[in-house]
Amino acid sequence: MVDQAPPEARSSRRRLRACHECDWLVALPPLSPGQRANCPRCGHTLATRHRQPAQRSMALAMAAMVALLLAISFPFVSFSTSGVGNRIELTHTATTLIGFDQPLVAIAVIMTIAVLPGLYLLGVMWLQLGLLQDQPLPASRHIARSLAHLNPWMMADVFIVGALVSLIKVSDLAQIELGLSFWAYCVFALLLLFTTQSIDSDWMWFSLAGEPLAPEGTRTGTTAAPQGLAGCPTCGLVNRLEASGRGHCLRCGERLHARLPHSLQRTWALLAAAALMYIPANVYPIMTTTSLGHSDPSTIIGGVVELIQMGSWPVAVVIFMASVIVPVGKLVALAWLCLVVKRSNELNAAHRTWLYRLTEFIGRWSMVDVFVVAILVALIRAGTLMSITPGPAALAFAAVVVLTMLAAMTFDPRLIWDTPLPRDRHATQGTTG
Repeated sequence: MVDQAPPEARSSRRRLRACHECDWLVALPPLSPGQRANCPRCGHTLATRHRQPAQRSMALAMAAMVALLLAISFPFVSFSTSGVGNRIELTHTATTLIGFDQPLVAIAVIMTIAVLPGLYLLGVMWLQLGLLQDQPLPASRHIARSLAHLNPWMMADVFIVGALVSLIKVSDLAQIELGLSFWAYCVFALLLLFTTQSIDSDWMWFSLAGEPLAPEGTRTGTTAAPQGLAGCPTCGLVNRLEASGRGHCLRCGERLHARLPHSLQRTWALLAAAALMYIPANVYPIMTTTSLGHSDPSTIIGGVVELIQMGSWPVAVVIFMASVIVPVGKLVALAWLCLVVKRSNELNAAHRTWLYRLTEFIGRWSMVDVFVVAILVALIRAGTLMSITPGPAALAFAAVVVLTMLAAMTFDPRLIWDTPLPRDRHATQGTTG
């Protein structure tokens, strides 16, 4: 029943949603499989309907988990040069960093490429198993809340790009052989992406906990905050806030705010910290290459220049974009949004919201350079003949990536739309109980 009947078929009343990006309050229309509901004001996707979502997510999550287990059980990649070689497993990309006094970078690597994705898949399987039995399993609401928070920090697809860049960098220096784990991880990254896209959050939360009645007197076709309402960013339910402008979601328990407290101040603080960390990330070497007893430290920009000199223009472009353009662009874009947010109007709010979405999407891709270092340090270990060690810039750059991602999360895009509405908007307002 749960996997076949959408929420529209099990509820006769209108279900309301407040857009997380512009705070516009709307009633969800009936959706058929393959359809989605977008905010009429800013275009943000409010709900996406899939065919047999529980079965789809369960199958994809199980397949992805099998691929992950294969990826951590077999050799990942090996290299050989002048009769000397090395073979590594996927987990060695993190454990080797610990031996070079880089435990924080090692934790970031293993968490983003294996631990968090594994927990996410287990959570999906737990939830969907309960939904397929038409009886949610214990702690399902807490797990469903956690899935939304884990999603931005899973970087299997970024790691694959980092692995390809690493192999191209050393292909001219040694013979590379890809193991079963490498191909299994490629399949895992693809299946993980499909799994995250298969989650029908609206359907899942309705099946887990139904949908309480909307607060009395709620008016659609206008913003939620002036009515003392807020849409839950996790399950979507519209809730009545306390007089202080805060509250908790009745359905999932998530904390709610009319606007994120001190959003601009927190974003500025995180941007300032990221900008400061970006200086040592570029001044100090990110890794040191030893060949025939000669050590050659390399900075981020220096590595890009070396790739260009080697003729590897595509790889140089990828590293330059991920390590220079993306973090600098994100710092500038978020700083600009903070500066102009109070001067927004409906004519430019849509473009500024699009810029915010772009900065939020591209931030995680800066981890490519960190993954490149992790893979090369684990793989190239042939003593004085050829070896690579991590530099102090690796930790600084990983901190830049994390700080800029947090800055994007603390920025409240609803502030962009907090301007007086045109008069013709009020004529379209409706009322629901």
